[in-house]
Amino acid sequence: MRHCDRRLLHIRVTPDPTATWTAQQIREAFPFDVAPRYLLHDNDAIYGREFSRAVKNMGIKEVRTAKRAPWQSPYVERMIGSIRRECSDHVIPLSERHLEMVLTNCQRHYNGSRTHLGLAKDSPEPGEVEPPEKGAEIVAISHLGGLHHCYTRKAA
Repeated sequence: MRHCDRRLLHIRVTPDPTATWTAQQIREAFPFDVAPRYLLHDNDAIYGREFSRAVKNMGIKEVRTAKRAPWQSPYVERMIGSIRRECSDHVIPLSERHLEMVLTNCQRHYNGSRTHLGLAKDSPEPGEVEPPEKGAEIVAISHLGGLHHCYTRKAA
């Protein structure tokens, strides 16, 4: 998650996360020299030597939170809780691929439609305000299989 705009950047699923797998995910999340200056993470074992080496090679400075201190990364903790409450608590994944598809749809909703108080009730990908001239009828667009909706004006 990028701190400045709360954008959820990368989602992948594995039944066995390792330092090698996590290092590959950081490379996939930031290809083509667009890596951030800092990466804040906890002290989980999946952030091992190989992960640290990959991050350092990308020019990213690792910042670890204190042990047992989830309040040091409140935006990520809030995002994880939101994804649980608004998405994964309502879906029974049938496979690893299905879970990844559900979470990718959740990411699309989280970035494109879900409002955030910290962003002045906007989403990470700001939408434009639709004037009444665009059309009087409001239509609902289903997200996450009908779990959530966003609304837009139907063109006249």
